[in-house]
Amino acid sequence: MTAKTLKPPRVTDTTLRDGSHAMRHQFTREQVRAIVAALDEAGVPVIEVTHGDGLGGSSIQYGFSGTSELDLIEEAAKTAKRAKIAALLLPGIGTRKELAAAIERGITVVRIATQCTEADISEQHFGMAKEMGLETVGFLMMAHMRPPEFLAEQAAMMESYGADCVYIVDSAGAMLPDDVRRRVAALKERLSVQVGFHAHNNLGLAIGNTLAAIEEGADQVDGCLRGLGAGAGNAATELIAAVLDKLGINPGLDVFKLMDAAEYIVAPIMPYQPIPDRDAITIGYAGVYSTFLLHARHIAAEFGLDPREILVELGRRQAVAGQEDWILDVALDILRRKRGAEGAGDAREPAAAERTAD
Repeated sequence: MTAKTLKPPRVTDTTLRDGSHAMRHQFTREQVRAIVAALDEAGVPVIEVTHGDGLGGSSIQYGFSGTSELDLIEEAAKTAKRAKIAALLLPGIGTRKELAAAIERGITVVRIATQCTEADISEQHFGMAKEMGLETVGFLMMAHMRPPEFLAEQAAMMESYGADCVYIVDSAGAMLPDDVRRRVAALKERLSVQVGFHAHNNLGLAIGNTLAAIEEGADQVDGCLRGLGAGAGNAATELIAAVLDKLGINPGLDVFKLMDAAEYIVAPIMPYQPIPDRDAITIGYAGVYSTFLLHARHIAAEFGLDPREILVELGRRQAVAGQEDWILDVALDILRRKRGAEGAGDAREPAAAERTAD
């Protein structure tokens, strides 16, 4: 496929949602106002704003928000002159109550996310979103875990429930470009609605994978300013804009304004620059949910373990979103194994018995 046959995708910026993970969900009204104003001025058509784990995500399990996500949504909606404001909703975390409240504060798009094997749990949520007059987008998370044909079946379910677009979501940043191509192509062949792609950069392939998705006909793609997001971050919105412009398929994004927003608005407030460092690469290599990274680092430090040991075991167990409690369980299992190996004779037997009981 050549540049002449490519079409400009719609770009959604998710700095104020996926970036919430890296910010430990501490975005302020002032920061939202500045980021939304810059994105809106640069021509970004959709801006996602919620807790990193979606509507209702502020909790002891996922991390408490410093400012109510509803207040942040309201600030975004008041600030944006052209862009639509979107929210993420995970069935089981967000409910009709949170969705109705987010609509009152100004969202017009909802992105409903399930594990890539569980599209069937989203039927009610798509129904109520359509009933409330929202544009609806389906998210098939951890999509590297299943083959293209299976994902196409799951996507077709979401389409039947009312999705206007269904995304292949590389939550672990584990896909290679050919993995992306085959999955996007399968959805494009099966669906009559639009297809999207959401990248993470744990293997350093976020931009390359996003381009592969566009080359296969993806209608929508996501980015975050400065790549601010879970794990090693996301495809940087300013980089997506630059690449699309060089390809001659810029959908109306101001490349320099996005570069300035990343450099002068987002970079100064970032606690760190997400990069494919040792632990983040392990996330992509093992195929683990990107949001597990900070939790694994914290627990590994507490128990004197290497975070990679925890992440690889989580990958072996095929842990997915909502199983954050496994991180502590895995750390304790590893610790018991190490202590058992260091012991002698009978000292190993209780440890083995304890693991069996778990």
